[in-house]
Amino acid sequence: MQRAGMAVARLARAVAPHAQQVWVLAGPGNNGGDGFEAARQLRLHAGLNVHVSWLGTEDPLPPDARAALHRAQASGVSIDNRCMPPNGFSQRDLSIDALLGRGLNRTPDGMLAHGITAFNAAPAPILAVDLPSGLRADSGTLTESGLGIQARWTLALLGLAPGLFTAHGRDLCGEIWWDSLGMDVEQIAPTAWLASTAQLRQRWPVRCHAQHKGSFGDVWVVGGAPGMSGAAHLAGLAALQGGAGRVHLTSLAETAVKELMTRPLEHLLKNPRLLHHATVVAGCGGGDDIEHVLPVLLETAPRLVLDADALNAVARDASLRHALKERHQHDMATILTPHPLEAARLLGGWETHEVQADRINAATHLAHALNCVVVLKGSGSIVTTPGHLAMLHPVGNVSLATPGSGDVLAGFLGGLWSQLAHLEPQAAHIDSARQAAHTAVHWHGLSAERLSPRGEVLRAETLARQLIVPPFDLDEPFPVQRHRYGHVEL
Repeated sequence: MQRAGMAVARLARAVAPHAQQVWVLAGPGNNGGDGFEAARQLRLHAGLNVHVSWLGTEDPLPPDARAALHRAQASGVSIDNRCMPPNGFSQRDLSIDALLGRGLNRTPDGMLAHGITAFNAAPAPILAVDLPSGLRADSGTLTESGLGIQARWTLALLGLAPGLFTAHGRDLCGEIWWDSLGMDVEQIAPTAWLASTAQLRQRWPVRCHAQHKGSFGDVWVVGGAPGMSGAAHLAGLAALQGGAGRVHLTSLAETAVKELMTRPLEHLLKNPRLLHHATVVAGCGGGDDIEHVLPVLLETAPRLVLDADALNAVARDASLRHALKERHQHDMATILTPHPLEAARLLGGWETHEVQADRINAATHLAHALNCVVVLKGSGSIVTTPGHLAMLHPVGNVSLATPGSGDVLAGFLGGLWSQLAHLEPQAAHIDSARQAAHTAVHWHGLSAERLSPRGEVLRAETLARQLIVPPFDLDEPFPVQRHRYGHVEL
């Protein structure tokens, strides 16, 4: 606990070097103990005026936290339970949230709820210890009250909680720092992986000058029912931008799109052999009509991306679900790209809020149930494959909350998967599916950040035509990402 307090105090001085006063909100458990220790360090070694609002009592305090309280009191730190900032507290000063951290086990109410509200209303920026209070560590969701500390910085201690990087975590945590407290964290078994742009970029194969469009494979986009042809159009454009050699658009409605090779549905159904070496993206704007095409696609396409209405069709039809589960036995791979509502339908018996409350488990359960790679979309998208830990992708922003951005992701994924399968033909389809899914999700999010760094409205067609594709030169001008993760010594 003393190490944790020192780490908090060091970061506090680094991020708020001009602060003269520090207000600490301390809770009834070990997170509060970290706050007491940080208060003592800032009082003794930085000479700051430190005030602690303690929303607890001494009797139930854990022994380490009780010892930290006594040390803080002995050092002259002002401690009371009034939940009011010190006099003259201003935006130049600093607030430290040590209320709940990972100790959240119920909805904050009473004084805890009042403390969160008062802290958020104070003028100074907030540094959260381990986790913003009110945020669930495993899922990044808030409790029923909807209350959570809005931090500018979060210092994660020992390990990084998945909730920092998904759901509400990406809005509440601000800039994320990490301190191992001198412990060997390699001995801690991970529950998920955090995606790394540099690692994903290094794993992507290089396109050679002597290659031609046939070197990167064919993508077939099947969708675009009457009134929804734009979705298939967007998927096709994104597949081209993702590097596919040729993109064939089989629309369920009459349409013509420059750059895309249009093929009537009857032609495809009469010649399913056309798909034997292709990557297929199905369901974008497919409506109910996609259900009649899916049996052919499930039986013939070695690489299949199912999105939108194709997912709803599988959720409704037990025979389609069975055919999907059996594909892996024939060395055929499938990637599903559901948003939370579609994931709930596929899981059967789940509600959308239950998926959001346990995103990693929901995605993992779905991947194992259907023998597929699953991309659970949302803030901090999750990619998981049977037999592998889930990976969190804390990229992208609210500009992706626009019609068609999911169609762009599905098409982009198909384009990347097509060229990867042809650049590395020795790889099993499931392995290339996993790599393509991680790469597509990550670069789709990075593209949104680059095109709309502050989350302004971003049209899906603009995104489709300007997607960043690997290998992207990371030395090029690029907006600063909101999260920092890695071990930072101050």
